Parts: sequence; C-alpha cells; structure tokens
Amino acid sequence: MIRTFDAQSYTDLLVRYQPKPIATEAENDRAIALASELEHRPVRSPEEELFLELLITLIEKFESQNYPIPAGDAASMLRHLMDARDLDKSDLIPLLGTETAVEEIIVNRRAIAIDEAKKLADFFGVDISLFLELRSHPV
Repeated sequence: MIRTFDAQSYTDLLVRYQPKPIATEAENDRAIALASELEHRPVRSPEEELFLELLITLIEKFESQNYPIPAGDAASMLRHLMDARDLDKSDLIPLLGTETAVEEIIVNRRAIAIDEAKKLADFFGVDISLFLELRSHPV
C-alpha cells in the first residue's frame, strides 16, 4: 500500500505544535523532546516524517548558532590520525624528513607543505584536503 501525503494532516501538526525558529534553551529542549518522540515511533506517517525533518532543521540551526564547533587545523588532524593508529613522531620521519620537521608540524609551529600533505595523505589513506583545507598557521 502506497501512502500519500495528506496536507490537512500536516497542517494539523503545524497548528498543534506551531514550529518557529528556536530562540532559547527551553524551546530547544522542547523541540528535541518532540523530535525524539517522533523518531522513536515504530511507524511515522509521511506528514510526521516531514514535520520531523522541519524540527531537526530548526534544532540544527539553533545549535550551530549557539554551540559552534571550532574548526580544526592540520596539526590537530595529524595528531588525531597518529593517535588512532598508535603512531609516534618517529613513524613520520621517513615521510617528513627530520624529527624537527615532524615536531614543528605536530605542535603547529609551521604549516604542512603541499608535498608533505600529499605524503601524509597517502600514508594515512585519507584525502589530501584534510591537510590543506585545514592549513595550520605558524604560532
């Protein structure tokens, strides 16, 4: 059975909950509670699916404005990849040339050069943009 969208049912949801841009923590908490309730329903109508998408959009907008995630940098990305693979500085010397070069990059004293970014990307099996788009800035 194919379910069709019922505009009146969706209108009823909008009238009942009156969604609007979220301005306070309390409003955000209520929106999260409602979204959680909808997400955990075993079966949602097409209208509830659309309404849930609207709620999530409003929640994400509020949270991105009030809880911004700081941008990472190439040095922090490199440290994360090293930690994830249980590597230490000496493991990168063959790629970056010297212990000093590795240390300077890891502590964000200098940016990763393009040729170094290529070597690191190949070594870790990741996209080079992880080291270029998040370019480190010398301290």
